[in-house]
Amino acid sequence: MKKYIILSFLITGIITSVVAQDQKITLEEIWGGAFRTQGMDVLRSLKNGKQYSVLNFDRSSRSTSVDKYDYETLQKVETIVSSKDLNGVDFFTSYEFSADESKLMLATDVTPIFRRSRLGKYFVYDIKSKSLTQVSDNKIQEPTFSPNGDKVAYVYENNIYVKDLNSGNTKQITTDGVKNKIINGITDWVYEEEFSFVRAFEWNSNGTHIAFIRFDETEVPEFSMDFYGNQLYQTQYVFKYPKAGEKNADVSLFVYDLGNGNTEKVALNDAYYIPRIKWTNDANVLSIQVMNRHQNNLDLIFYDASAKTAKTIYNETDKAYVDVTDNLTFLNDNSFLWTSEKDGYNHIYLFDKTGKLIRQITSGDWEVTNFYGFSPKTARVYFQSTENGSINRAIYSMGINGKGKKMLTKTVGTNNATFSADFTYFINAFSNTDTPNRYTLHKAKDGKEIKEIVNNNSLKDKLKSYNLPQKEFSTITINGNDLNMWMIKPANFDPNKEYPLFMFQYSGPGSQQVSNRWGGSNDYWYQMLAQQGYIIACVDPRGTGFKGADFKKVTYKELGKYEVEDQIAAAQELGKRAYVDAERIGIWGWSYGGFMSSNCLLKGNDVFKMAIAVAPVTSWRFYDTVYTERYMQTPQENPSGYDENSPINHVDKLKGDYLLIHGSGDDNVHVQNTMRMVEALVQANKQFDWAIYPDKNHGIFGGNTRLQLYNKMTNFINRHLGDKLQEEKKELELENKVKGK
Repeated sequence: MKKYIILSFLITGIITSVVAQDQKITLEEIWGGAFRTQGMDVLRSLKNGKQYSVLNFDRSSRSTSVDKYDYETLQKVETIVSSKDLNGVDFFTSYEFSADESKLMLATDVTPIFRRSRLGKYFVYDIKSKSLTQVSDNKIQEPTFSPNGDKVAYVYENNIYVKDLNSGNTKQITTDGVKNKIINGITDWVYEEEFSFVRAFEWNSNGTHIAFIRFDETEVPEFSMDFYGNQLYQTQYVFKYPKAGEKNADVSLFVYDLGNGNTEKVALNDAYYIPRIKWTNDANVLSIQVMNRHQNNLDLIFYDASAKTAKTIYNETDKAYVDVTDNLTFLNDNSFLWTSEKDGYNHIYLFDKTGKLIRQITSGDWEVTNFYGFSPKTARVYFQSTENGSINRAIYSMGINGKGKKMLTKTVGTNNATFSADFTYFINAFSNTDTPNRYTLHKAKDGKEIKEIVNNNSLKDKLKSYNLPQKEFSTITINGNDLNMWMIKPANFDPNKEYPLFMFQYSGPGSQQVSNRWGGSNDYWYQMLAQQGYIIACVDPRGTGFKGADFKKVTYKELGKYEVEDQIAAAQELGKRAYVDAERIGIWGWSYGGFMSSNCLLKGNDVFKMAIAVAPVTSWRFYDTVYTERYMQTPQENPSGYDENSPINHVDKLKGDYLLIHGSGDDNVHVQNTMRMVEALVQANKQFDWAIYPDKNHGIFGGNTRLQLYNKMTNFINRHLGDKLQEEKKELELENKVKGK
């Protein structure tokens, strides 16, 4: 009797184990947050170099706090501020310290405007007195402490204000701000999106001057979008959006003197773009980066606010374009560190304060991908690079003399560092395709790991029950180039069986999708599709990043030519493999990836059976000036480059199944792209599927939107690419049913 009981338990255990190892991923789990990773939110290193702060959220009390931790012990030292102790502030979503760390700027009631811009109510919390001061009764933008923390500058309705925290008085610095005409201290739409910044004003080092950029949008063409909402009538949003070849905002630079109240215009001659301003360590000297419209000529200018003179101290040109970064770093004597691709790869250079090159610090056939800073104490620079492989990221330090390079991380995958203020420690955020985010503390001297802070082992254990196949990294030789590729095969992969292939790509200039890091929501979707019997693959074509300037800039003036050739050729090459059904190859992408998937289906109509394009550019004539002209020049100068590679002009080639998706409230890639594509397809008498998501922006999210969207895409894939899989599934179900009988 006991033997039978034991055997029964064994059989039950085996069945349970088999079931547990075969759990299926669902879209409800993916978009319900079942696979969410834990991290460290709003991590800041404190000036003493021994402690750091983190924004924590208490779900039980629905409150937020800024907590201080010790690097050496990783123990919480104190709670600096908690919303539970603040009257009138239920919670805050971000915080910033004043330079002396005596005060905190707390953000509440924040409303997004565009990708990076926000309106919100802001409060200054005095740590010593525990007092709370509201900066303005209005919703404002970009409040920023003066260097000594006694003032706050901010923007309200396109004008700059300064609040004196001691007196409580507020002074208006500019008065000509008008919506859709004049903006002071805040970037316009295209600068925000393409130059990646919002705050266009800067305090100098002693708080006596504020430099700011003024945007005159008066002659910039307007774009409007209808928002349908839930009222009887729709509303309309109108904003300035310069499309390729059209008028940009006229930009000018000013310096305001808080002492005498005077505003001085900086003479920059023919400056077309001002993508960066930054005060040097000299309180009188402002650095300005100026570019021409083609973005292939960049001047670094020093403006002396006392002498009111401007001088170009460094110039960089490129046959294609010069990338703008945030890596400019001034040393104590105003010599500076700069990153550039001028030797073919992105590296770090040291210049003296007159702009004379002292030395190139890093070099090699690899890229510096993040510059963390310089430590005067150790005379070393700290950076992230691709030296151990273009799909990986490791952390290094190197003497400013160009010697003594040290690799500070040993884990192979993606390492991101947050250094302490004095570069004694760094917190490393690591992941790879097998390891979800893991945060560890390290010595900056040699990279030695001190202690683990956060891991996601529970998620890793949870995923074991799904028996997920590995993401395999490799290269594929296409058009004379070894292109990076990843592939996910079904867990029960049989090399003697043919599988449908579903390809994903983005392919935009300087981008990367084939990266050795823990994936996001889309990766779980790919795993779900693999569980259903699909092979998923991703190839980074020519034009993508981190393999040198020549590889990246080959697409100059021809966006959508070489990348499409590579994707089509990659699909053909993969179709030759015995386990890939060459008659069932599909492709999809979002934004630039949607532009690409559309082109691939049209130009590769004998290769791809289906494609999904989400929020695609369908003609580069519809997209903005800064991005498009950087890579294409203007449509007046390069009409063939625009038209020959835009899918809207190739609709007559459509043979396969096509799903076109867009949000009607997309301020970035306007729904105009899809509407014009639809009209072209209709007039070409082509059948296709499409969906418009009312009022949704470029991300198409909110409520159940993503869940519904991915259900729609999954159904489309199953219907047009997985027909045989569905037949096999039905046959298997019938077979099991017969066996069951």
